[in-house]
Amino acid sequence: MPVDRKELESRVLPQMVLSEASNPLTAPLPQLTASNPADRALQRFAVEGAAIVTGGSGFLGIAAVRALLEHGAPGIAIFDMHTSLQTAEPAIADLRTKFTSATIITKTIDVCDEAVVRDAVDESAKEIGQIRHLLCFAGIVGCAPSLEVDIDAWRKVIDVNLTGSWICAQAVARKMVEQQTSGSIVFTASISGHSVNFPQPQVAYNTSKMGIRQLARSLAAEWAHHGIRVNSISPGYMNTILNHGDGLKAAREIWAARNPMGRMGEPEELTGAVILLSSAFAGRYITGIDIVVDGRFSSFLTLQR
Repeated sequence: MPVDRKELESRVLPQMVLSEASNPLTAPLPQLTASNPADRALQRFAVEGAAIVTGGSGFLGIAAVRALLEHGAPGIAIFDMHTSLQTAEPAIADLRTKFTSATIITKTIDVCDEAVVRDAVDESAKEIGQIRHLLCFAGIVGCAPSLEVDIDAWRKVIDVNLTGSWICAQAVARKMVEQQTSGSIVFTASISGHSVNFPQPQVAYNTSKMGIRQLARSLAAEWAHHGIRVNSISPGYMNTILNHGDGLKAAREIWAARNPMGRMGEPEELTGAVILLSSAFAGRYITGIDIVVDGRFSSFLTLQR
């Protein structure tokens, strides 16, 4: 379709709205009220309001859900594919047994389906209360030489990792604005979004994770006046099912050899960043950042012989 030059010359760019000091959604919170040091510590990292966790039945997702519940989240909606939810059913049942005062629900979701995501967010708000948090762990990996990657494989990785995160963020942000509440969105980026991994070629995955970092920064700037903080976490190689199996033994040895700590990370080691960014008080003035949790593996991501 030909470009209408006159239309281009007459267009008016939309502009972001920044917050003001008087905005209650972004103003400083009152000082901690507890007098006991232990209670003040708990209050500082309290998680207020319900959360949606996409990919929440995976290793990282379950660890994050447990941490959110430990820090006071009154409700959690776990969004994931049916097979993943089935596999994690014992772990989810265990959480329900241990956190009886919280409401934990699951929903079978394709994060790339905008209508399904929107309906699931609306349903979750009715079932677990005001949605104040979104954590995006849903993602897939694609490893193949770039000359052999077909367009469908490329699109699938970008759609799930990047577009799926955007679809969920937009749906949850709209709900937060409707509720007139502040909130927190935490995306899962990766060290793959900082540099090139070795030895595996994974161009689509790396590109999707760099996109996640820019998505977080852009939304943090645009949604701040709504009281919505948007950040990302970049895990290094973590001890999850994605990195198990004899076929990955040689790669795991390379990853460990290039890590100052000499090992991969455990899912629980990601939860400190999750709680910091989700906490009502400690994370109040943190937005638009990416926290790298990799044992400083990224120091040695450049190719070595």
